[in-house]
Amino acid sequence: MDVSERVEEPEMTRSLGSLLRRLLSKDGKGEEEDKEEGTAKPDSDEQEPQLKGIVTRLFSEQGFYLQMKPDGTINGTKDENSDYTLFNLIPVGLRVVAIQGVKAGLYAAMNGEGFLYTSDLFTVEAKFKESVFENYYVIYSSTLYRQHESGRAWYMGLNKDGVVMKGNRVKKTKPSSHFVPRPIEVSMYKEPSLHDIEEKGRSRKDSGTEAPALLNGGEKVAGQDSTGQDGGS
Repeated sequence: MDVSERVEEPEMTRSLGSLLRRLLSKDGKGEEEDKEEGTAKPDSDEQEPQLKGIVTRLFSEQGFYLQMKPDGTINGTKDENSDYTLFNLIPVGLRVVAIQGVKAGLYAAMNGEGFLYTSDLFTVEAKFKESVFENYYVIYSSTLYRQHESGRAWYMGLNKDGVVMKGNRVKKTKPSSHFVPRPIEVSMYKEPSLHDIEEKGRSRKDSGTEAPALLNGGEKVAGQDSTGQDGGS
């Protein structure tokens, strides 16, 4: 009897050990699946809006609201109730914003010659530094381009007729560059996907060396020739 017990005991131990290993193996797979599911959740969370910005109108000291039409035209209008004057201001860096027309869905951008244009893709040319001037107006300047010699920034601006000006002819001390954001609501945004400049799609002007006569959906750009006023009125 003692002998048979000594013989059977290892067999029972092996059976229990085998069963335990199978159970542990299943638990291990379950843990791995849980881990995989756990790692998948942050990916889905990353798709959720994470940036807090505002839907706003931008009122120029020149007496116009900045507007962007579906065809890409950017200019000023006196109609404060126009839906084309609504913009998404999306924070994309420290005091850096993307300016996107709510209705058009396009981004405002400035190229290497100072021309303001619109693009359906977000590029480095669509990044604007947002600064509060001493008179509490807000000014928007290109984060990429500036005067080579003086280092002076290129600003987004409207002239006294509500026409978009070349950024290198707008001065921060002039009314042409001064805007007052009039927020409508706070909104959450997904971070825009950054594309190469060469990829931009429905832009009104490539960053080439030749400037076209017309930009922004057929609107003539103020200050295009060297005789234009520097900085507007």
